[in-house]
Amino acid sequence: MKNVILVGFMGAGKTVVGKTLARLLKRKFVDLDEMIEEREGMPIAEIFATRGEPYFRKTEKDIVEKASLFTGVVTGTGGGAVIDKENVVNLKSNGIMFYLDASPAKILERTKGHTHRPLLNVSDPKEKISELLAKRAEFYAQADHRIDTNNMSVDEVANKIISLLKEDGEIS
Repeated sequence: MKNVILVGFMGAGKTVVGKTLARLLKRKFVDLDEMIEEREGMPIAEIFATRGEPYFRKTEKDIVEKASLFTGVVTGTGGGAVIDKENVVNLKSNGIMFYLDASPAKILERTKGHTHRPLLNVSDPKEKISELLAKRAEFYAQADHRIDTNNMSVDEVANKIISLLKEDGEIS
């Protein structure tokens, strides 16, 4: 049974959709950011602040490698996990990747007031979101499926993923 991998920008719905999807599929939900925080003993924002993004990305890579060995789980990745080619290879080695897409305006709406988002602690977060989405577009495009989450509820996104898994013959 292949893993279901959720990728996309912060605020796209990876965690909330992942938890709902795992419940519907009767699978375990694995949040890679939570695994990183547990291993490091601190929140991601603190890792960025005290150790920097390169350290975080190396830790993330280690966690992705470990998580790619799991079987039959729903996995929520960090928004930037796909920028590392090896992460994508590892995640897709035993998984089907779904890109949860959202517009910069929707992402800003979903994340405003979240101080634990280190990449958005800037003077113009919407511009930063647009910039990062443009930089990551080619990486997100490596997903097996893209779902526009802008006007969908969590349940609608989860059910869309289930429909696509059925179409792919991954579940019956």
